Amino acid sequence: MSRPPQGDRSGGSDEPDFDWLYGTRQKGVGSRPSGSSGGARPGQDPEPTRVLPTMGRPGREDPRRAAPPPGRDRPREQDPARGPRGPVEPPRTGGGPSGPARPPRSRRGFRWGWLKLALVLWLVFLVAVPFWAWAKVEKVQADPGGDRPPDQPGTTYLLVGSDSREGLSRKEQLDLGTGKGEGRRTDTIMLLHTGDGPNLLMSVPRDSLVDVPGYGTTKINAAFAYGGPRLLVKTLENATGIRIDDYIEIGFAGFVDVVDAVGGVQICPKQAMKDPQANLDIEKGCQEADGKVALGYARSRHTSGLGDIDRARHQREVVSAVGAEAVSPWSLLNPVRYVRLAAAGSDSLRVGKDTSLLATLKFAWAMTRVDGESGLTCGVPIADLAVNWDQDRAEKLFKLIAEDRTDEVGKDLCRPSGLRGQ
Repeated sequence: MSRPPQGDRSGGSDEPDFDWLYGTRQKGVGSRPSGSSGGARPGQDPEPTRVLPTMGRPGREDPRRAAPPPGRDRPREQDPARGPRGPVEPPRTGGGPSGPARPPRSRRGFRWGWLKLALVLWLVFLVAVPFWAWAKVEKVQADPGGDRPPDQPGTTYLLVGSDSREGLSRKEQLDLGTGKGEGRRTDTIMLLHTGDGPNLLMSVPRDSLVDVPGYGTTKINAAFAYGGPRLLVKTLENATGIRIDDYIEIGFAGFVDVVDAVGGVQICPKQAMKDPQANLDIEKGCQEADGKVALGYARSRHTSGLGDIDRARHQREVVSAVGAEAVSPWSLLNPVRYVRLAAAGSDSLRVGKDTSLLATLKFAWAMTRVDGESGLTCGVPIADLAVNWDQDRAEKLFKLIAEDRTDEVGKDLCRPSGLRGQ
């Protein structure tokens, strides 16, 4: 770039003019002494001199930056991960102009989502099946009304095994040895008491001689034949003084289906049993039994000198075994078995109108705790095989049950056969 000529200037000064390098200075700011020719030229737009920032030397601190101005925080120490223009962002893996891309869903999270869904569906299934089966259960009037024992502690269930052939074809009746009887009679009468003490399951021999209201002294199963559940409940409450809270009845077909639904049960006859009337032929000792064999075992009374007394003992054995199998973990984990068990129980089950689904489930659970150390199984105390009750021992046992004091029941009162010493 060529320099302008340094000829004669206004004021006659021979001083060189450096305005071409620094620009014309503003009037009054950094102006030359009077008499100099450094003023702004007419018509020229003055440009102020730019001040460059002061750069500190390495290793020396600028005293002007030693302390922040009052009212301001000290500057934060620089993060090694941050550059002069802010944090370094990782490169994007996708997305569009609308925003950053969503992080990819982990495979573990995906699996956990499906697992939670499967668990919820399984819980819904476990709850829905009992309600579905309960809708098929027949409800009957079992409350006898009138003068009844007052409310008592604990809960007492009446379990009736009826010999109804409903649901059985003629071929099935022959195969099971049930005959072709009409109507409903009862081969099994049991009272199950639950409360603060051990669960107690007590068999009432069907030939027990008691007073049946309106019919005089006769066999107790006649009450069921004459007046159904209501008369049977009334007869038992009058004879024992125990208030019956819930009624549950199951027929032949339902009994067989329930045993088969749980895959069979274990029975332990103390002798070989061959009874054509019950279509039964089994060896001595513990063995697995399907529904057909279990029914014959529970009905047979012609292979023992104790007759109906031994039959009641076999019935308690089978019922307890069914209960234990029904509440096993496999019944909940196997959906096929779970549905079959619910359906089998509902097809031939009848319950009192005041018996709820919850009460029925509690009954099923209690039946698993009546055998061994966790419960008591007894026959009504009897004096002979006629069958006449031993009134002294029977009244003591009935009172302990009514007062929910089963923990005080001794072996002299709770005998498998009901006979003293047996």
